[in-house]
Amino acid sequence: MTHTEANIRQIALDILSRIGDQGGYSHLVIDQQIKKHQLEQRDANLLTEIVYGTLQRKLTLQYDVTRFVVKKKKMDQWVKWLLLLSFYQMKYLDKIPDHAIIHQAVEIAKRKGHKGIANFVNGILRSAQRKGFLTYEDIDNPIERISVETSHPYWLVNRWVEQYGLEVTKEMCQTNLMHKTMSIRVQPLRTSRKNLIERLKKDDFDVHETSVSPQGIVIEQGNILRHPSFQEGLYSIQDVSSMVVGEMMEVKEGMTVLDACSAPGGKATHIAEKICDQGAVHAFDLHDKKAKLVKKKAESLGLNSIQTGQADARNLQETYPSNYFDRILIDAPCSGLGVLRSKPDIKYNKTESDISKLANIQTEILAHVNSLLKDDGKLIYSTCTVDKEENEKVISRFLDGNREWIIDPTFFENLPSVLQNSQGSSEYGIQIFPQTMNSDGFFITRLMKRS
Repeated sequence: MTHTEANIRQIALDILSRIGDQGGYSHLVIDQQIKKHQLEQRDANLLTEIVYGTLQRKLTLQYDVTRFVVKKKKMDQWVKWLLLLSFYQMKYLDKIPDHAIIHQAVEIAKRKGHKGIANFVNGILRSAQRKGFLTYEDIDNPIERISVETSHPYWLVNRWVEQYGLEVTKEMCQTNLMHKTMSIRVQPLRTSRKNLIERLKKDDFDVHETSVSPQGIVIEQGNILRHPSFQEGLYSIQDVSSMVVGEMMEVKEGMTVLDACSAPGGKATHIAEKICDQGAVHAFDLHDKKAKLVKKKAESLGLNSIQTGQADARNLQETYPSNYFDRILIDAPCSGLGVLRSKPDIKYNKTESDISKLANIQTEILAHVNSLLKDDGKLIYSTCTVDKEENEKVISRFLDGNREWIIDPTFFENLPSVLQNSQGSSEYGIQIFPQTMNSDGFFITRLMKRS
């Protein structure tokens, strides 16, 4: 093990202590540390793998650790994290020999603590190396077993089982641990999907089209962010589930569109591309800093039809008259429980009361924004979560209180073929699970006024 690799584990421990105990955002903290220590790509990849992997499987690893630690033993938080990240490497990373992982953990324990802690860490890790890691078949309660095996909090697994049943929940939790392929959306006013695919293949990228959007490309292999086409503004990074939203907007050139909760701007720019930059996309976010991100994204793609601004979506009636927009998108603020593969810390930080509060905000946004739609317009509601309280129940509540509104009868037939007759379909819209397309979990529906 090189000195740099050894240092990576120290940095990983510092990051996990910050994120796990102080609630930092994992991706931001990792990026900061990579820049601060000027890590080469290989080392940056290892750091990211250890931090994300340990976070992703935290509950599983904690369960594993308890099998080797005397219950009454009190540990500092950093010692717990050191054991967790060491267990993660021993259990899930093949390229690093156990003796190197144990040696490095002991060295960190000496530096950060004292000889007693170093001996304790050494004893636990050598015991795990000797005895091996057990399976979880001895856990009788199926909800607890899913929780431990897939590292999802018990309350969350239980909630999903009540909403979707045991099998769908188990598959969703298992998928949340798997690698997700990256996807991009071509800027069609600058290049074609065909041309970009040919160019990437020439540069040894493994890529293919996705059927959910005529602009979508899936990257199976290759660092797309380092390709020159990124600096040229030929595409955006966007998950395929998120692309479905723009495709279901049914926009045309010249339309006036509202994106009420827009940051970071992936959907606003998709809409602008679909109207060929001919029309107007009014994109707002609650936070000025985030609204500026949308502006920056539009500029990088050469799109001029997007007008950005800071606003609470619930106050937009003060800015626009009724019946103003041809299309409205409410990509509502949500719990983010559909994007746990990218942001594993979410599953440990959210509570049931958080979900209820968000559902109330979502309901308020719908109630305040709907009057801005033209009588023959369409309103798309979407979230990147998989919770019925934020999705079906919000729509059900809205329709119960607004009898002149219905689900667009053409919505389901307009869905990409891969989503038609999906297990996530309900009378209120489509729930895309992470396992549906190996993508983010998303809910999408389309509303209109009765004619």
